[in-house]
Amino acid sequence: MDKLPSEAVPAAWRAGVSQWAERVGKLDQKLDPFGIAKSYAQVAQGWAAHPAELANALGGLARDLQALQINVWQTACGLSPAPAIAAAPDDERFADPLWSAHPAFSALKQYYLLYTHWLQEELFDTPGVPAAERRRATFWARQWLNAVAPTNCLFTNPLALRKTWESGGQNLASGLQLWLEDLRNGGDVQMVDKSAFTVGVNLATTPGAVVYRNELMELIQYAPTTSEVRSVPLVIIPPWINKFYILDLNERKSLVRYLVGQGHTVFVVSWKNPTAAQAETTFADYLMSGMRQAIDAARAICGVPRVHAVGYCIGGTGLASLMAWLNREYRDEAEVPVAHWTLLTTLVDFERPGAIEVFVNEETIATLEQMMQQQGYLDGRDMARSFRMLRSNSLIWHYFVHNYLYGEPPPPFDVLYWNTDVTRMPRAMHSFYLREFYLHNKLIRKDALTLAGHPIDLGAIRQPLYAVGCEEDHIAPWKATFRIAGTIAAPVNYTLSSSGHILGIINPPVKPPKRAYWHGAADGGTPDAWLAHQRKIEGSWWEHWTVWLAERCGPHVAARAPGSVSYPVLAAAPGNYVHEL
Repeated sequence: MDKLPSEAVPAAWRAGVSQWAERVGKLDQKLDPFGIAKSYAQVAQGWAAHPAELANALGGLARDLQALQINVWQTACGLSPAPAIAAAPDDERFADPLWSAHPAFSALKQYYLLYTHWLQEELFDTPGVPAAERRRATFWARQWLNAVAPTNCLFTNPLALRKTWESGGQNLASGLQLWLEDLRNGGDVQMVDKSAFTVGVNLATTPGAVVYRNELMELIQYAPTTSEVRSVPLVIIPPWINKFYILDLNERKSLVRYLVGQGHTVFVVSWKNPTAAQAETTFADYLMSGMRQAIDAARAICGVPRVHAVGYCIGGTGLASLMAWLNREYRDEAEVPVAHWTLLTTLVDFERPGAIEVFVNEETIATLEQMMQQQGYLDGRDMARSFRMLRSNSLIWHYFVHNYLYGEPPPPFDVLYWNTDVTRMPRAMHSFYLREFYLHNKLIRKDALTLAGHPIDLGAIRQPLYAVGCEEDHIAPWKATFRIAGTIAAPVNYTLSSSGHILGIINPPVKPPKRAYWHGAADGGTPDAWLAHQRKIEGSWWEHWTVWLAERCGPHVAARAPGSVSYPVLAAAPGNYVHEL
């Protein structure tokens, strides 16, 4: 088909679409709290301004539909043509052979996939519209497309129909019970059997003790398992978006237990789950009353001038901010209380923050601020829903189908249990974090932020860094985490782990190896250029990291029991704050 020239489309049509889009884009925030209409208004205006491209896109859809219709007719006539369109390799919704074996369901699947792929591609390729708005419009379209998938309805899901026939409807009765139970518990479809886990019993079981507590955090020191330990202790700062025990799930998956077994004195911050009483807690408070206090307590308990600090996710963003603050506070590098540090899946440059970018706009942040103004915090369940939407097929609709249509109770899975053990975010801290980091991207800019009296310049950081990104991370994309390498004034060793934001980090050594990693010095070049020069290594990056730590964490000294005269044991690990709901 020849391309349609722009002059063939009436100007009145283009003007009408533009006027409609302008009205839609001005919807009241209460009707459109996430700015969805604004994104679609820009998309509509983009296509209205390029009618020839729109006509050609529709022409391509017509050709694909014609090819699919011929395929369906051939199947109906008893032939066995190859599918006209196939599901993506990672799309598990249509994996059951029933979707291909029955002609009607095969046709339904292919029509759905054709329209789904076409609409998302055309939204993403809208001419004349900023990339961020195109990605946002595509995201919200994907939510609707995922919701209306034929897999989610009993009468258009062949596997659900077969289970109903074979069980005499028992699957639907069981699914109804699960649905009613979810309604009683807040309405979210459950991903995990919560009755299978208890924190302190079969989660977070590494022996240790709380050795310091304030209004913001508890500091846990873990009991040694070796007769000697390295002189420089490790202080781990997990994200306060979730509870700390992702680092201490069980004996096989515990990063904490592994580090203790390698001869390190390990401290971990356990953040308090804030209530409305902590509404005015600031980001700087997390740095000063949380991270800095934890580092100072660990130094005093161990009798050492400096520690190795580890930050994970937003805990790493906070640690990077604190490192810049400390290098401003102490002009002499030897006085900085952190000798070297590690970042795990940490963003300091928020220009391309990954899938969460769809929620980073003025409308969404203003809506969240209104919610937080009323209750003093952001409810962790609201944040959990947002993160589940980023992977709605696997984190929402998979469980909707298996729980309610198939009647299968959710499985016991420790990582998913931790993921549902949500925390709240104080109003002041979270508003600052969203605006100054995500929306305005100030952390990467020299002296654009002032925290606890000091302008923040990441370029002033002089302490060696070991940074870890994850290949499939959609929360902190590895190419964005790599930007730290060209930002600080210190040597950076960068490691790229296979898998995602959680499983790429909770990655214990096993035989045979399940995962792999790439490692090498990073000098601020592009991430693709760096990766091209690295060798893929089968196994866990934990083993490489502990070698790096051993070279820097000093000589062996006698093992240290938790606490000291000045910091007596307050409670057994995992402490009190981790149990707060």
